[in-house]
Amino acid sequence: MAACMGKVAAGLLTRLQTTAPTVRTLSVSRSLTQKVPCSLWKLGRLNHVAIAVPDLEKAQSFYKSVLGAQVSETVPLPEHGVYTVFVELGNTKLELLHPLGEKSPISGFLQKNKAGGMHHICIEVDDIKAAMAELKEKKIRILSEEPKIGAHGKPVIFLHPKDCDGVLVELEQA
Repeated sequence: MAACMGKVAAGLLTRLQTTAPTVRTLSVSRSLTQKVPCSLWKLGRLNHVAIAVPDLEKAQSFYKSVLGAQVSETVPLPEHGVYTVFVELGNTKLELLHPLGEKSPISGFLQKNKAGGMHHICIEVDDIKAAMAELKEKKIRILSEEPKIGAHGKPVIFLHPKDCDGVLVELEQA
């Protein structure tokens, strides 16, 4: 990493000297040269952005008929208290969520947000158990003791939004 940063700094210095001869040195910020802490798990790609919708059929129709997206069938997930629909976007997905039963967490969300809105983001991890252990050590609250099986048939956990800058974060085993 340090060797790489040295090359970047030298390249920048050469460009700066070419365009502005009065510049003599370039200092590299310490934050650029600090090592990333070693972890037993790795954060992966954005899997989906979940949107709570008050009218699932209307939302499906919008993405399919108006925007021309590929839209999945409605799938009930009783363990999570939701109906889900996935909208394929090429580089990621949107997950449309609608309440399944009165105890659904989406019911509460829609009571506060009548028009619906972004509910959570989902990021893949390569080792969900290791992620859970390390996040607990870092005092990040996890909303369940054990992973549950999510909409893609893989283990998922949710991180408390108050520990994640106001965003409900779902981690999914890749």
